[in-house]
Amino acid sequence: MAEELSFKSKLVRYLVSEFNSNKTLAERFTSGSYGKSDMDIEYNYPDHLVAERIQMENFEMEKLSWINSTSPWVILQLHGGGYVGAMRKQYKLMAGLYSEVGGGATVITVDYRVAPEHPFPAALEDAMVAYEWILDQGYTPDKVIFAGDSAGGGLAMALCHTLKSMWRRLPAGIVAMSPWADLTASGSSYKENYDIDPVFGNERSELIFDNPYIGDANPKDPRISPAFGDFTGFPPMLIQVGTDEMLLSDSILVAEKAKSAGVRVRFTKYQGMFHVFQMAGTIMQESKQAWAEVKRFLEEI
Repeated sequence: MAEELSFKSKLVRYLVSEFNSNKTLAERFTSGSYGKSDMDIEYNYPDHLVAERIQMENFEMEKLSWINSTSPWVILQLHGGGYVGAMRKQYKLMAGLYSEVGGGATVITVDYRVAPEHPFPAALEDAMVAYEWILDQGYTPDKVIFAGDSAGGGLAMALCHTLKSMWRRLPAGIVAMSPWADLTASGSSYKENYDIDPVFGNERSELIFDNPYIGDANPKDPRISPAFGDFTGFPPMLIQVGTDEMLLSDSILVAEKAKSAGVRVRFTKYQGMFHVFQMAGTIMQESKQAWAEVKRFLEEI
């Protein structure tokens, strides 16, 4: 990746830094508003995409379908938010992008339960229920992709660890954007990138260092911190991360462990990028490249 950021990239990075330096995330987290879902907010999808709300027992999902698509694929999108942030409207944009780069794939976005009201294993249970629902619709595991960013990326891996422990068939692949895979925050980048991370840096946020999702459980449980699990038998994975993230070491550790276990891993570090920069969609060159890479990965598998 090019070392020199474009003007748009520098501007977006600056805005992200300013947003978080004003403690906006921290204020939303402590006020409780961070856990309120945006599922009810209407989103203007392109005319060829149709959204359908699906009410489950404990949570809701949105099914995004491409009109007249013959694609046999479905993407299970697990959103980020540190396990305390509910579904945000930006994930509707990402669902549309997943469907586009997936060649008309159906996308299921899960508005799973979040902490502190619902600590582990609530999010994992809801992800499992969503996966079971997909299979009940007639999809087979070899036509399912798990996709997630931040906590959602870690949750996708945690779901695979859980399925593996149950001797269940795993999906065809995993797309993990800036995955949070180590809730013990023990990696070297949590210190090395502390001063440069525009999202989580310069503040020991409860989202990272004292997350309520863990509850009374062992934070090294692979169903919470998948980086501590055995990746043998995992499907192909695409892992994308920014070089300036405090969570960089999570991606490095997972990529190394998975590769050593014989898993096919495509691991890309984007120079100068911040946490889940892919949310910028087509605004920045780097995010456009990231989505193009997702498209190539999905085509390969």
